[in-house]
Amino acid sequence: MAKPGGKVNLKDKLEGNELDLSLCDLNEVPVKELAGLPKATVLDLSCNNLTTLPSDFCSLTHLVKLDLSKNQLQQLPSDFGRLVNLQHLDLLNNRLVTLPVSFAQLKNLKWLDLKDNPLDSTLAKVAGDCLDEKQCKQAAIRVLQHMKTIQSDLDRERQRKLQAERELEKKREAERRAREVQERELRKREKAEEKERRRREYDALKAAKQEMAKQPKKDMELSSASHSSHPPQHKRSWTKVFLKILLLLLLGALSTLAVCKLTELQHQPVCISVNMLYEDALTALQSRKILQNVLQPNSQQ
Repeated sequence: MAKPGGKVNLKDKLEGNELDLSLCDLNEVPVKELAGLPKATVLDLSCNNLTTLPSDFCSLTHLVKLDLSKNQLQQLPSDFGRLVNLQHLDLLNNRLVTLPVSFAQLKNLKWLDLKDNPLDSTLAKVAGDCLDEKQCKQAAIRVLQHMKTIQSDLDRERQRKLQAERELEKKREAERRAREVQERELRKREKAEEKERRRREYDALKAAKQEMAKQPKKDMELSSASHSSHPPQHKRSWTKVFLKILLLLLLGALSTLAVCKLTELQHQPVCISVNMLYEDALTALQSRKILQNVLQPNSQQ
């Protein structure tokens, strides 16, 4: 027996294709050393202190018969199914509750012993007893079938989740595209509205410029019309002055005539001349009136 913690000389334990490492008080499996002995297709690791198997243990694909009975294994590596050449597996008296799903890949397995493990009730019922060769072979067949069913269920569930994820991704992609279309339409509408607003501003500015260009002409026309309908201010002023002068002259003449007619100054030379002019004017006016009366009947005849 090897000392605890000591190294085992594997070549001393090898006989033909059988390597016996049982009762060596091993706490771990010397995987690297075992990988260097590919001709050791039968490996006995029973009656040790193994609680786990390292993941690289599954690289020992040359193994055909493996005895791990009477250890303290609580679980097998998840990729235990890589040991595809394994035909005989003894897991008696460990602490296993379940088996890894990859166990279903051990399609060459012909013999299996799972007695004295705290197995899951379903797995324990499937495995049954392994009291003789026939039962152990039946256990291998049933457990493999059971694990294949579990693997199929898991594969279907995985496919279902994958399909659901794909559908969700498609839905997200469709929503993303729909949002992009909406955003493009919104941007297009905003651009059209902005263009229309700028066009209206341009039209309003153009109309304002045209109106401003027409305004001087209107001002000129209004100024011209104002000048034509109303005489200039200086002309109106001169007319008023002229009328005032005439009125003053007329008042002066009337005043002089009244003085010369009604006062003692009527015998003065100036008044005599004024009175003579007044008499001549009256005679002329009376003559003109008589002439008009004579001419008017002739014109009616």
